[in-house]
Formats: sequence, C-alpha cells, structure tokens
Amino acid sequence: MSESKTPHPGHDKHLCYLTTLGFHVSNSEEYQALVQNGKYWCRNCGRVAAQEKNLCNPVKM
Repeated sequence: MSESKTPHPGHDKHLCYLTTLGFHVSNSEEYQALVQNGKYWCRNCGRVAAQEKNLCNPVKM
C-alpha cells in the first residue's frame, strides 16, 4: 500500500485535513477543544483554532 501524500509535514494534524476525515463529527468534543477560544485563523481554509499548530497557514487574530 502506498503512503498518503500531504501538502506539507504535519498536515495530518491540521483542521482542514481532519475535517475531510469527518473528525468534527466522529470526535466532536476533541474538535471543540481545538477550536474553542480561537486565537488564530488559517489563510488557506478560513478555519479558526486555539493554537497555531492546528492550522496550515495561521495568522493571529
């Protein structure tokens, strides 16, 4: 089986990738913890997160 390619290292931990997998539905409490009290937004997808490490292209709000 071939490895899944991601756009950049760590992308598998970013909200834009996790939501494509349905993480926000299957793990709603964990997802809420990632976005609650959001301080950063992503220039790529527009999502908001509490920590910049959970976004591809974070900007402090």
